Amino acid sequence: MAENQGNANGSQKIYDEHVPEIKFTKLFINGEFVDSIKGRTFETIDPRNGRVSARVAEGDKEDVDLAVQAARQAFDHGPWPRMPGYQRARIMSKFADLIEENIDELAALDTIDAGKLFGMGKTMDIPHAATCLRFYAGAADKIHGEVLKMSRELHGYTLMEPIGVVGHIIPWNFPTSMFFMKVAPAMAAGCTMIVKPAEQTPLSALFYADLAKKAGVPDGVINVVTGFGSTAGAAITNHMDIDMVSFTGSTEVGRIVMQAAATSNLKQVSLELGGKSPLMIFDDADLDTATDLALIGILYNKGEICVAGSRVYVQEGIYEEFKKKLVAKAKAWPVGDPFDPKVQQGPQVDKQQFEKILSYIEHGKREGGTLLTGGERLGTEGYYIQPTIFTNVKEDNVIVKDEIFGPVMSLMKFKTVEEAIKRANDTRYGLAAGIVTKNIDVANTVSRSIRAGIIWINCYFAFDNDCPYGGYKMSGFGRDLGLDALHKYLHVKSVVTPLYNSPWL
Repeated sequence: MAENQGNANGSQKIYDEHVPEIKFTKLFINGEFVDSIKGRTFETIDPRNGRVSARVAEGDKEDVDLAVQAARQAFDHGPWPRMPGYQRARIMSKFADLIEENIDELAALDTIDAGKLFGMGKTMDIPHAATCLRFYAGAADKIHGEVLKMSRELHGYTLMEPIGVVGHIIPWNFPTSMFFMKVAPAMAAGCTMIVKPAEQTPLSALFYADLAKKAGVPDGVINVVTGFGSTAGAAITNHMDIDMVSFTGSTEVGRIVMQAAATSNLKQVSLELGGKSPLMIFDDADLDTATDLALIGILYNKGEICVAGSRVYVQEGIYEEFKKKLVAKAKAWPVGDPFDPKVQQGPQVDKQQFEKILSYIEHGKREGGTLLTGGERLGTEGYYIQPTIFTNVKEDNVIVKDEIFGPVMSLMKFKTVEEAIKRANDTRYGLAAGIVTKNIDVANTVSRSIRAGIIWINCYFAFDNDCPYGGYKMSGFGRDLGLDALHKYLHVKSVVTPLYNSPWL
C-alpha cells in the first residue's frame, strides 16, 4: 500500500520483494542462540499490514539470570575489560565492517519491525551504526585518569575503570541507532552487557548479536534477551548483579526503572525519556526553510521520535503565511509502504501506538483545536496516519502537554521573544528545542534560556557522534553520544600514596 492526501503522489504497489528471511529468533546468551527456558515465544508484527513476521523467543527472569551470569563471568574473568584498548577497538572496527556488509538486510529488518523507511535505513540508520562503533573504537585506547596536585605530601592520581555489567533497555522507534548509542560506548569502556530490545522490534538486535560474535567479541560480552518490559525488562532493572541500567523510553516507565534500581542494589541509572519539544520561528526566518524544518521536525520517523518538534511557535508577523505554506507541504507529504522510495512516512510501529495517536487527535478536536489538515487513518490495512496539524490550541490542552509520539503538530502564535521563551519552557519535559532566526542575539538569548538538553539553531535533528544529548526535568538525566556517553560507563577511582623526602609536592 502507498497512499497520499491532497496533491501528494503515491502508488498502490506493495513492496514485498525487499522483505528478508528472518534468520535469528532465539535469545543470544553467552555467545549462543538459545530458546527461552520456558520455551515461550511471541509474535513480531509487520506494521505495513498487521501480519506476523516471525515468532521470537520470549525471555523472562530466568533467562535474564543466565545472561547476567554470562556477562558477570565475562567481566570478572574474561579478556574484554583486560585487553588493551586498541584490541577492543580492532574488534569493534571489524563489527562495523560486518554491519556495512549487511546494510540492505538490516535496514529491511527495521522496516518490517518498526515501519521505518527502507531508504533512510540504508543511507542513515545502518551506516551511522557503523560510524558510531568506529567513533567509540577510536576512544577505547584513550581512557585515562589524571595526576592530582595534592596539597600535602601525597601522590594522587585517578583511574577510569569500566563500571561492570550493564543492562541496556532500548526503545522501538530507532532499533539500530539506540542499540549502538548504548552498546558502542559501553564496549569501548570495557563493560559487558545485557541488551533488551523493545518487544515490537527484536529482529535487528539479534542480527547484531550474530555479527558481534563473527567480529570476535568474546562470549558473554553482549547478550540479547528479547521479551516484554514487565518481565524481562523488570528482571534487568531489579537484578542484584547488574551494576548499571541505561534506559530510553517513556517517562512513566523511567520512573519504574529508577524505583527498581533504588530498591534493588542502588545500581546507577541513565534515563533518556519523553519530550514535548518546542520549535520557535521568528519573524526574520526564511519561510521555506522554516516550514521545511517544522514539517521534518514532526513527520520524520512518522513522529515517533523523542525530540520531535511537536509544539511549533511562530511569531505573529509571519504566522499566516507560514501556516499556508506549511499546510500545503503537509498535504503533499507522501505516506505509504516504507519500502517505496517515493514515500516519506511509513506506518506507526504497531496497533497500540496507532490507536493511541488517533485517540489524541480526537482529544484535540474535543478540546476545541482547529484541524488544519490530516487527523485520519490512511487506507484500511496497516497503521498509517495522515500528517496532522492543529491550531487554536492552548497550553493546557492535552495534545500540547502530552508526548503523542506521532505525526501530530500543535501550531501556535506568539508576539515577543520573552513570550516564546516562557511558553517553550512551560512543559514538564526538557529534551530538545529548535530556533529559526537570522538574528544572532535572539539565537543566543533563546538558546541560553530554554531548559532543554540540546538546542538546534536553524536546523533540526542535527545529531552527531561527538555531540551529547539528553534531558532536563522529566526528560531524564545522563547523556548518550559524545564522550559524555563513554564516561557514564566508567567509574573514577582515586589512588593515593604518601611521599617521603620529596623535594617538591
